[in-house]
Amino acid sequence: MTQRMHPLVAQAREQLAQGKLHRREFLRTVTLLGVSSATAYGMAGGILGENLVDPAMAQSGETPQAGGILRVGMQVQKMDDPATYNWVEMSNQTRHTLEHLAITGPDNVTRPMLAESWEPSDDLMVWTFNIRPGVTWHNGEELVADHVRWNIERWCDPVLGSSNIGLSSIGALMENVDEEQRLREGAIEVVDDYTLRLHLNKPVLSVPEDLYNYPTAILHPSFTAPFSANPIGTGPYTLTELAVGDRCILRRITETTDGQPFEYWGGEVYLDGIDYYNFDEDNQLVAFAGGDVDTIYEFGIEQLEFAKALPGTIEEARTAQTLCCRFQVDQAPFDDVRVRQAIVKGVDNTVYRDLVFQGSGDVGWNHHVAPVHPEYFELPPLERDVEGARALLAEAGYPDGLEVTIDVGNTDGPWHQTVCEIMRDQLQDVGVRLNINVMPASRYWEIWDKTPFGATAWTHRPLGTMVLSLGYRADVPWNETKYADPEFEAALDEAEATFDVDERRAKMERVEKILQDSAVMVQPVFRPVFTIVGDQVRNLQAHPTQYHQFNKVWLAT
Repeated sequence: MTQRMHPLVAQAREQLAQGKLHRREFLRTVTLLGVSSATAYGMAGGILGENLVDPAMAQSGETPQAGGILRVGMQVQKMDDPATYNWVEMSNQTRHTLEHLAITGPDNVTRPMLAESWEPSDDLMVWTFNIRPGVTWHNGEELVADHVRWNIERWCDPVLGSSNIGLSSIGALMENVDEEQRLREGAIEVVDDYTLRLHLNKPVLSVPEDLYNYPTAILHPSFTAPFSANPIGTGPYTLTELAVGDRCILRRITETTDGQPFEYWGGEVYLDGIDYYNFDEDNQLVAFAGGDVDTIYEFGIEQLEFAKALPGTIEEARTAQTLCCRFQVDQAPFDDVRVRQAIVKGVDNTVYRDLVFQGSGDVGWNHHVAPVHPEYFELPPLERDVEGARALLAEAGYPDGLEVTIDVGNTDGPWHQTVCEIMRDQLQDVGVRLNINVMPASRYWEIWDKTPFGATAWTHRPLGTMVLSLGYRADVPWNETKYADPEFEAALDEAEATFDVDERRAKMERVEKILQDSAVMVQPVFRPVFTIVGDQVRNLQAHPTQYHQFNKVWLAT
């Protein structure tokens, strides 16, 4: 339990009472400041005059039954190095074996996990994490702060190439040395076996939230890749079988590798095991209908009517998942901003939501911040300008038009190709001939950060600032556009360091506008996510990032 209430909590309570802060943003913010989720819900309920209960504490009225295997339809992928994972599916296969310092639930509230609590300094530049005592690794050792230090230092090694470097909290531990980012001396302090302190070089509010980004799972320091060969974790399950493209079998841990009884720190877990069976996105619903699995990773909007006819519960989540049809700004012809702006002007972003998702989801405006993000600033809508696009192409040296090719992997389903086909038809009017090179999903992920023009799926992050830091800061591993703008980064730094929600949202206007004007992508829609859950499955909720959190799931008989 945090020993003191951060002074910004009082400010958040006042803003909630004045209507300046939405309940969802209040809950998210005060839990990041170290308030427990149960206390945060109680605070909000008292201020708003509502009976609010932390969903993590709510009781369904049924007595959970122990036993059984949950069967899940999802692509089964390799499990090499969790710090360099680039698919959510990989992390789901690992999530119940490896755990994180914090966990963000479907309600967007971040709660303690391997960290029992945390406390930020008043200026949000020093973060103290209290490591949960009594957490046992599968090899019988106890988790200590030095294990966490080892992980964070590893993420900061540029040789590893972990995307975690792009997180604001991890980036704030680093400094530029001889044109290369390195961990600052003294940035990570091990106070004692159960206390770790991070000394940042700038204020960051989202540190606990960042630490549930899927490549931030905490590994045992004995780790060597691949993880699947020696899966030591702290979670209630371990990997017993992996056949890439076929199955991933997880079973409850009952004893450690040194023969001692294993007691999971997180209380009672009901399932005996979790079995992932390989089905591509367009076949997962068919597998559910045939009784081969109890739930699935996802199904597409084109299968919604079929899903409605099946027994089970459809779960839909509004998300910030999106498709970025992005340019590499250092590759011709996209190194000319006029070419990029011409393509952007030739596209009508407003039609994609209706044509692709039957009106579900949200319109995107080419800056990668979604309406579900708490700091979203609503810029004036972009209007299609065919003549302006033609004029820009002519000015750039293409008076007779331009032919370009976009690489598409349909990594989240055929809707990627549909988006590109709509864009192709729109761009014909401005003299851009767009070829669509469709390739297998696995092949696309081999070239996603190399192709000059590619359609890349980005998963949901709870904050727009988080995804912008991961994808658009200079030299971060996931900067597939090769975009580099000091003005953009300075504006993003300002927004990240601002606590007041109205002020932060106002600062995001400049951040979004700089990126939008730079025309690094056509990003016209944020998609909804659909899954389906069998009638016998209890306590399974859809997560907007499609993270599987099954520790309290159980099967009714």
